[in-house]
Amino acid sequence: MRKEPLDRPPVAVFTQSATIGQMDAVGCAWPEAHSDAKMMAKLGAAQATVFGFEAVRSSFCLTAEAERLGCNVDPGKKDRTPMLKKHPFNFDPMSDVYDEPNLMDPEEFLKGGRPAVIIEATRLMADEYGKEYPVIAGNTGPFTLAGHMVSTENLVFGIMMNPEEVHKWIAAVNPIVKAYSQALSDAGADIIQMSEPSSSTDLLSPDMFTEYSGNYVKDSLACVKDAYSVLHICGDTSAILPLMADTGVTGCSIEEKVDSAEAVKINNGRVALVGNIGVVHPLLQGTPEDCAAAAKRIAAAGFNIVSPGCGLSALIADENLRAVVKAIKG
Repeated sequence: MRKEPLDRPPVAVFTQSATIGQMDAVGCAWPEAHSDAKMMAKLGAAQATVFGFEAVRSSFCLTAEAERLGCNVDPGKKDRTPMLKKHPFNFDPMSDVYDEPNLMDPEEFLKGGRPAVIIEATRLMADEYGKEYPVIAGNTGPFTLAGHMVSTENLVFGIMMNPEEVHKWIAAVNPIVKAYSQALSDAGADIIQMSEPSSSTDLLSPDMFTEYSGNYVKDSLACVKDAYSVLHICGDTSAILPLMADTGVTGCSIEEKVDSAEAVKINNGRVALVGNIGVVHPLLQGTPEDCAAAAKRIAAAGFNIVSPGCGLSALIADENLRAVVKAIKG
């Protein structure tokens, strides 16, 4: 994360890290591990204890904050992460119907629900594994969380039709995101990894990214004390990689849709680059040889940390993950 010269880059899973192979190996599985701090800590450490990756990570999805704020969430199954089922607030740009963002106080937010479980799991991981491994804690970015409250589709339409209402919602969730980021650091996380998938270039132009996501990330993630900060955005982030760095984060996590060598060139050493092994191919659909080749290519390109480009599918084979670790560590 400091971008210091190394004999090789570390290899770690920065986004969702659990697989069925890990669940079976450590005796902790979804959906129970989403709401039990001890199980979360044990399963979140399995990327290291089972496969030899060089970090541990708390939380496995992007629904914990939304559920705490009133979203209806399907808890998922052993092979599937939780999913949002219903948005709690009305936000309809087509008919000018906008609920006010009357959300709970950030201090109250931290005291209950799954966010409190994740904070406790982070503390447990720091106590048990923190001397040997960096502790990564994952959370949800402000634009994405605002979309969870009112529907991302409506939020994007709102940018074109009523941008003031969009800003009102992002500004309402951002103090909660900021407090949660700091609480995870205070619990012992070395790195806060924020996922902001809804601000990808599939939905927002580069100018929109800065206004509706980047400026808020700067306030809620980049300023976190006593931890490094890593911003993850899905899709082809070539056009916004400099803007991601402009937020002031320590590192950027990117997908395989960005050519590895091109990403290093665009970044030009500004932040630590994390990624960008494809989670569908090669990790889910490829062979161990494919996975090893991808890891070696990314290391050769100059990434600071070799990692999957996005959250792991629970169905990824053990041998594919072991091949990634062996390719980098030997």
